[in-house]
Amino acid sequence: MRLGQALASVALIGSLVACVEALAAQSPAGGAASAAVAPGDFALQGPLSQGGMVIGTAPAGTTVLTLDGAPIRLAPDGRFLIGFGRDHGPAALLVATRGDGTMVRDPLTIAPRQWHIEALPIPKGTTPTPEFLAKRKLELDQIAAARALLPESDGWRQRFAWPVIGRISGLFGSQRIYQGEKGSFHSGLDIAQPTGTPVAAPADGVVILAADHPFSLEGNLLMIDHGMGLSSSFLHLSRIDVHVGDQVRQGQPIGLVGMTGRATGPHLHWSLRWRDERLDPLLLIGGPPPGQTLPVEGASGD
Repeated sequence: MRLGQALASVALIGSLVACVEALAAQSPAGGAASAAVAPGDFALQGPLSQGGMVIGTAPAGTTVLTLDGAPIRLAPDGRFLIGFGRDHGPAALLVATRGDGTMVRDPLTIAPRQWHIEALPIPKGTTPTPEFLAKRKLELDQIAAARALLPESDGWRQRFAWPVIGRISGLFGSQRIYQGEKGSFHSGLDIAQPTGTPVAAPADGVVILAADHPFSLEGNLLMIDHGMGLSSSFLHLSRIDVHVGDQVRQGQPIGLVGMTGRATGPHLHWSLRWRDERLDPLLLIGGPPPGQTLPVEGASGD
């Protein structure tokens, strides 16, 4: 590895560790009671950073809540969930409107992250055929329809658990650039394990998609909605053991690791999404599993 690449990798890991430490310093998402909230205050738990997820409690009497003008759903106890995608800007604005018309504004500063960017002196790839594009559109339509279901679940309140424990082979946010043309960034976390290794639900939720055939890229794809617009996707499975509409519990077996779809080896690709924002599972879960370390370079495994 060249010196410049090594320094960039050290900076990348340092940035991720800082975010994980910030998360660990706060109360678990749903694992402990919320801090007391003064009538005019927000209480926020979680990393205010790119790829981060935050669970909050709105000021007393809040009837309407918005983030950058978009409505945010409030649970009956006043709690809510928001997230910030990989390329989110440096600022966001929470606004709570009370029943008496008064408003509470909370300007948020979103910390930037350093991502592993790899420049390659090769073309991005071949032009997709019309047949592939037609097939891919049907797959993407099926994924979009699943995301639109929005079933009820309180899984978003839980401290998430690892769906499988193994070597982390790909980090969220890494990206390759092909002769100046950007490739898609890595949207999840890759965990290497042999084909057939059981995968468990990281939190309670409702199955919104259980592919009955391998998708072009994702292979056997399983999606679980945890409520409040938060969902998990599990890619490349060799087998899916649950069905659409099933209510799953944290730790319940849901499938087996595989390498279906576009994969170079057996692993689980686990991704998290809040609305249209892609989130970093490593930040939500609080760091690598026991006995595992982060890869020196965050190259994509897909």
